[in-house]
Amino acid sequence: MTLSADGVGLRPVHRRDAAEWREVRRRNADWLAPWEATPPQGAAPETTFGGMVRFMLREARDGRMMPFVITYDRRLVGQVTVSGITWGSLCSAHVGYWVDSAVAGRGIVPTALALVTDHCFAHGLHRVEVNIRPENRASLRVVEKLGFRDEGLRRAYLHIDGAWRDHRTFALCAEEVPGGLLARWRAAR
Repeated sequence: MTLSADGVGLRPVHRRDAAEWREVRRRNADWLAPWEATPPQGAAPETTFGGMVRFMLREARDGRMMPFVITYDRRLVGQVTVSGITWGSLCSAHVGYWVDSAVAGRGIVPTALALVTDHCFAHGLHRVEVNIRPENRASLRVVEKLGFRDEGLRRAYLHIDGAWRDHRTFALCAEEVPGGLLARWRAAR
C-alpha cells in the first residue's frame, strides 16, 4: 500500500531500502541524535537495518505497527511509523517520524503525518497521538500546523539520546477532522 500527496509518498519499508536508508541516516546522524530513541542501560538494541525491518514487518503482520518510509520526488527522505496500535475499546496508536535535514521545512513531515493519520482513521483507529520532546521546535511546529491538541507533559516518558526524557503529548480523534487531516492541512497552507 502506498499513500501520496503533493510530491510526498509513504510506502512500506523494505529490506531493499537498506543502502539508501543508511546513507540518509549517516548524513543526518547529528541532526537526529537528540531525538532518537535509545535502549535503557542493559537493554539490547536492534543494531542492523535488516533486524529492524524484520521486527517492523512482524509487528505489522500482527496489526500493531504500520512502518513507512517517506519519499519526496521518489527519493527516500525519512520514515513515519505508526506503532503501539491498540484495538478494542481504545482504537489508538502513536506516530513517530524523522526526515532528512536537506528537505526539512518543505512541508514534507506535516503532509506525511496528515496522510498517515487519515489512513489510520479510515482503517478504524479513533485516536492518533504524537509525543515530542519539549525542546524539539521543528516537531512542535508540525503538530501545531496540523492542529493536534496539546494534552500536556509526560515526565521521563521515553529513553531518548541516552536518558529518560520528558515529552509533550499531542493527539487527534477522528471526529475532530471529519473532512480529513490532509484536507485541513491543504486548506491551512
